[in-house]
Amino acid sequence: MAKVIYKFGDDISTDIIYPGRYMATVLPDETPQYAFDDIKELNKILTGSKVPEGSIIVAGKNFGTGSSREQAVSTLKGHELVIIAKSFARIFYQNSVNLGLRIIICPDIDAEPGDELEITDGKVINRTQHKEFEIIPHSKTRQKIIEAGGLIAYTRRRLLEKEV
Repeated sequence: MAKVIYKFGDDISTDIIYPGRYMATVLPDETPQYAFDDIKELNKILTGSKVPEGSIIVAGKNFGTGSSREQAVSTLKGHELVIIAKSFARIFYQNSVNLGLRIIICPDIDAEPGDELEITDGKVINRTQHKEFEIIPHSKTRQKIIEAGGLIAYTRRRLLEKEV
């Protein structure tokens, strides 16, 4: 089980996730410090304390809208967050798969910061509120890519399997 550390509404842009003024910083080990830099409360949570791996951000519809900047995903991946949203913007969704960010599409999600959530194969269970919500699954291939840690790791694994 993991806790919700923050909740967003709809249409959270990549500029909110990773402000454009940091675009010159592209190394995945450097981008996490700038996650949600304009939302000081959340940035402080992420950078000031050790947020347990798998901590959850909940969002409404169209999370990751805007530009195609990959850093918006790498900054979240650097904190090993799970993003549960009602829906994701198309390019952000594909970048998330490619980088292995754990994203969950859950159109009816209802959770607040501090709630404890359990994620199963087909549901998100809010243990705090005693509610369950259906997940829209990724395609099998996309799920394998996410589980492998991203497209490069997935491809490397597939190539090594063929060599055996």
